[in-house]
Amino acid sequence: MGDQIARAEDFEKKAEKKLSGWALFGSKYEDASDLFDKSANSFKLGKSWDKAGATYVKLANCHLKLDSKHEAAQAYVDAAHCYKKTSTNEAISCLIQAVELFCDIGRISMAARYYKEVAELYESEANIEKAIDFYEKAADFFQGEEVTTSANQCKQKVAQFAAQLEQYPKAIEIYEEIAKHSLSNNLLKYGVKGHLLNAGICHLCKGDVIAITNALEQYQDMDPTFSGTREYRLLADVAAAIDEEDIAKFTDVIKEFDSMTPLDSWKTTLLLRVKEKLKAKELEEDDLT
Repeated sequence: MGDQIARAEDFEKKAEKKLSGWALFGSKYEDASDLFDKSANSFKLGKSWDKAGATYVKLANCHLKLDSKHEAAQAYVDAAHCYKKTSTNEAISCLIQAVELFCDIGRISMAARYYKEVAELYESEANIEKAIDFYEKAADFFQGEEVTTSANQCKQKVAQFAAQLEQYPKAIEIYEEIAKHSLSNNLLKYGVKGHLLNAGICHLCKGDVIAITNALEQYQDMDPTFSGTREYRLLADVAAAIDEEDIAKFTDVIKEFDSMTPLDSWKTTLLLRVKEKLKAKELEEDDLT
């Protein structure tokens, strides 16, 4: 490993020397870029991630001097993947620079891919607002390039986080939109009941029984098969339990569904919020009597 770092430093010195020298027709940047590439690879092999990242940034700058934007963007991506191991902020900064270059040269699907990666990094740092922002940017780009599956994945992330932040109308709108568009695609049809369930759970969190009932009617119009699903039954039964202010019924309905189709942590968290509201309402009424 020490040998690799010594080699990397040697390549780096040679590259810097090339840059400080004089050459015709920009060839010094071509020569230096070859040496920086070798240096960065050797730093990677030596697991010196910060140095590898910094060297890839120098490589990107050489490519920019040569007006090779695609190669510069790729060097920023390589830098980001090294920095991911040591500094999330540096990794994000490099990916954003890569995205700007990919946009300049019309590589929108590549830009979308790396916006999504930025969103994932913010998600890993639990910076939910920033994650939403970049998942939305990625979804827009994927949608523009008609990469529907990737666009939907990003939109679902936005909806998931919006609901976590209690931005229920935003989450509902996204889930309903995805469900609507999925109905006309044979490959995506199977996921419709899941999207409608997620939208319905967000409606339950708002606590408006009339809105939930209207939504269920709307979902039935959208997809006539929905009323025959367990997902529909869950939403309808929970809505009835809320209307009747019956916590025992609410709990039984959730338990029964979960025993057949285990609820993930997101659904469980939201349904617990609904239950807490129901409990609070019950206590409030007890205090009044």
